[in-house]
Amino acid sequence: QVQLVESGGGLVQPGGSLRLSCAASRITFSMYRMDWYRQAPGKQRELAASITSGGVTSYADSVKGRFTISRDNAENTVYLQMNSLKPEDTAVYYCNAYDGFNRYWGQGTQVTVSS
Repeated sequence: QVQLVESGGGLVQPGGSLRLSCAASRITFSMYRMDWYRQAPGKQRELAASITSGGVTSYADSVKGRFTISRDNAENTVYLQMNSLKPEDTAVYYCNAYDGFNRYWGQGTQVTVSS
């Protein structure tokens, strides 16, 4: 069974940083595009950052310049480095793997930005 396990969430003050990790198992990780989605209370899930199998990255305008997505194919892990965090970044962050046919989700990790 495919597993995506997120970690690294927590409570941080505005202006702080967090690094999320998502470890994948039972997929050919290097063949998948990896995404970080987020869902704030009362809002729809939105795509925050994406990295293709070839390493091309893209970001939502709301996180551009503050968040960095990266991947380690040897470790089957994707990361999201989040800097200059704002209260509006508060959300559950989900890892997603997509190869054009199959799509898998992690269980999510809570990020709360508050003083």
